[in-house]
Amino acid sequence: MRITVLGAGVVGVTAAWYLARDGHEVTVVDRQNAAAQETSFANGGQVAGAFAEPWASPKVPKMLREWWGREDAPLLFRPRADLAQWLWSLAFLAECRRSRYEANIRETLTFGSYSLRETKALRAEVGVAHDALDRGVLQIYFNAADLERAATYAEAVRAYGATRVPKSAAECVAVEPALADVRGLAGGIYAPPDVTGDARMFAEGLAARGVERGIRYRFGVSIESLATEGGRVSGVRAVNEEGRKEVLGAEAFVVALGSWAPRRLAPIGVRIPVYPVKGYSATIAVSEPASAPQVSITDIEKKIVLTRLGERLRVAGTAELAGYDTSLNEARCRLLFARARELFPRLPADAEVKYWAGLRPATPTNLPVIGRTRYPNLFLDTGHGTLGWTYAAGSGRVLADVVAGRTPAVKFSQLAA
Repeated sequence: MRITVLGAGVVGVTAAWYLARDGHEVTVVDRQNAAAQETSFANGGQVAGAFAEPWASPKVPKMLREWWGREDAPLLFRPRADLAQWLWSLAFLAECRRSRYEANIRETLTFGSYSLRETKALRAEVGVAHDALDRGVLQIYFNAADLERAATYAEAVRAYGATRVPKSAAECVAVEPALADVRGLAGGIYAPPDVTGDARMFAEGLAARGVERGIRYRFGVSIESLATEGGRVSGVRAVNEEGRKEVLGAEAFVVALGSWAPRRLAPIGVRIPVYPVKGYSATIAVSEPASAPQVSITDIEKKIVLTRLGERLRVAGTAELAGYDTSLNEARCRLLFARARELFPRLPADAEVKYWAGLRPATPTNLPVIGRTRYPNLFLDTGHGTLGWTYAAGSGRVLADVVAGRTPAVKFSQLAA
C-alpha cells in the first residue's frame, strides 16, 4: 500500500521504518529541511521505560497553586484567550484523581516497558550512531520522605514491567561518581534497563537508513490541510519544495505532526486531546569528562533531566502552557544551567551553552493517540508529550500492526485498533 506519513520527527521517522518493513511504499513529508528539527531536536535524551509516568497525579493541584506565577516553576500556566488551552487544562486536572492516576500509570508503564524493548531491538537492527549509552536512568531525591514513598512504589510498579531499584545516597554515588559533590542527597531510584541517546541524531540516521530501504523523504513541504471525499482522505493540500501548491496523493495517510496535529485534524471532524506544552533544554559542552555524569539523572525536586550525549550534557525540563509560542524565556533557560552547575560544580561557569525550546504534543493522560480514525485510510501517531523518544519505537510497531490488521502486543485507552 502507498502510505504518506506527515511529520518527520522521531515518531514519524520511526513509524515510516516499521511500515516500510511491512512492505508498504512509504513517503514522509515535513516542512523542515531534515528529520527531527522541531520537538525531537534537543529533548532530554532518555528512553525511560521504567519512568514513563503521567504528569497528572493527586499531588499536582497543590503544586500548581504553589508554583502559580513563578517564572522558575517546573510547570507554568500562561492563560491565553484559547478555548483549547482551558479545555485541555480542565481535562488534565480531571486526570489528577487517584483512580485516574492509577489507571494511567498502569498503562503508561506497560507501554513504556514494551517500547523500551522495541527501542533496543531497533537500535541493534539499524546500528545508527546517536551518542547512545546503556547505563540506566537514576532519579535523585533530596527529601527523605519523598524517597521512602518512591521506594515503596518501586515495588508496586514491577507488575507493569518497570524495574526500579531504591538506592541510598552512597549507592547513588557508586552508580554515578559525579554525584559525589552533591550536598543533601537523600538517595535515589535506579532503572538499570533504561537507555539514553540523541533523538535527533537517531532520527536523522534512521531516515538515511530508510532511504536505503526505499522510503522517500520530501523535506521543505508545508502541509496546509487534509482533503476528504466519499468518507476517505483523498489527499493532502501542501506547498511543495518549489513553493507551488500541490495535492499529495496516497492510499493511506499517517498524521505524526506532534502539536500541530489537532489543527490539521479538526477541520475534517477528527478531535484529539492534544495541546502543546513548551519545554526547554540547555546543551552544555563538556571539556572535562569527569565533570558531568555518564548515567542519566532525573532531578525530582526541579523536574529536570541531565543526560550525557558524547561530549555534551543535555539538561532538559520545565513545562509551560503558552500555546504555540516557542520563544526562549531567559529566566527558565538560566534555571537549567544554574541547576546543572549546582549538582555538578566542576562544570565551568563559562562553558559553551546552547538553549532551545520546543513544543511537546501532550495529552492529559500522557498516553499517545495511535491508530484508526473515522476515515478508514487515516491513521494517527501523535500526542507523546515528554515521552516521544521513549515511545517512538513502540508507537511505530503498534501503528504498523494496526495498519496491517494485526492485534498489537499492547493495548491502552488511546489506541484505536
